[in-house]
Amino acid sequence: MADEGIDASVGTTGDSYDNALTETIIGLFKTEVIHHRGPWKGLDTVEYARLEWVDWFNNRRLQEPIGNVSPAERERTYCRQLEESGEAA
Repeated sequence: MADEGIDASVGTTGDSYDNALTETIIGLFKTEVIHHRGPWKGLDTVEYARLEWVDWFNNRRLQEPIGNVSPAERERTYCRQLEESGEAA
């Protein structure tokens, strides 16, 4: 691309920033919801299932590496600790 005078769309030379994390989450969603719970009656049912899954993924999915709490609960605890220590912006 550089030979043609085209700049990279993300990052700079030597960086490896890309959308791998996003693709991983989308892959989980497709496996756990789209393929497992289909066939679908329409876009509305897919949208509702997506909202349910995102709620579960963020608020009810317990993660052993962070103390068997949900990601949302861990974030609340972290923010509370920052506020108590005076480090919050």
